[in-house]
Amino acid sequence: MSKVSEALNAFYENNILAYINMYKESPVKLVSLIIDIALVLLLIYLFVRMVKGTRTWQLVKGIAFLIIGTWLSGILGLNILHYILAAIMNWGVILIIVIFQPEIRRALEQIGTNKITKFFGMEKDIATRTKEDIYKIVIAATELAKTKTGALIVIERDIKIKDIISTGVEINGDVSPQVLVNIFVPNTPLHDGAVVISENKIAAAACMLPLASDTDIAKELGTRHRAAIGISKESDAIAVVVSEETGKISVAKDGTLIADVREDVLKKILISNIVTKRFNEKENVINQRFSKIKNIFEKKNANKNILSDK
Repeated sequence: MSKVSEALNAFYENNILAYINMYKESPVKLVSLIIDIALVLLLIYLFVRMVKGTRTWQLVKGIAFLIIGTWLSGILGLNILHYILAAIMNWGVILIIVIFQPEIRRALEQIGTNKITKFFGMEKDIATRTKEDIYKIVIAATELAKTKTGALIVIERDIKIKDIISTGVEINGDVSPQVLVNIFVPNTPLHDGAVVISENKIAAAACMLPLASDTDIAKELGTRHRAAIGISKESDAIAVVVSEETGKISVAKDGTLIADVREDVLKKILISNIVTKRFNEKENVINQRFSKIKNIFEKKNANKNILSDK
């Protein structure tokens, strides 16, 4: 135990304590250290996310165990074990290149084709992704209408409806026409209730929605239409309804129901209310703030010029 404690004390004095003293003498180096650690952690995170769920994930954990074992054996003075592990590590570089060849190739291809945003996990901008999701929702609604399969799809906007999402079965999957159609197949576990699209994901299915009162809608409309109007009144969400009786598509927004819309009209309504208005308003707010800041600086410069002339 004394040898172990001596080794740990030596490691602490020669490495940790020496580093602390160095950064005390030169605080500027601390900034470089923080940036260095942040970049390393980012690269580790990206690498883990890239291989997690693949066949190489178990190998990654094994390599991590090998690195930690080599490091600890050196600190604790386990010379024979350290020599063996270090020898394996020397050959390990070639082994890693062979094992992770597909992942390394994919990452290099993304960098080489200037897909930097995709490489760092930043995919298409939200407006583009939202527009693509709308096209998928429209395709699903049209397919469901052809077979007169009842459906209710709620698209969350600025007001969050987590309380509604929590009433259903969590899915948290990418928006897909095939998935949406399959959810509403009759006599399946999730076909009753509503699907909620939140933050470009199918958040949940079989969700319970608040119903609008009978006075708000025509008597011939069913529970799905009442639920669609109800959620559009209590939030800014937009609901797409497919009638089980007629196969007609309706849209509920701001407490009103637009009945019997065609595919192209449905697409225009959704894009106009979810993409165009929403993102243009945000862009206008940013531009207004930028203009205010610009005006402040221009006024300050004008005042400086006046004072300098005097």
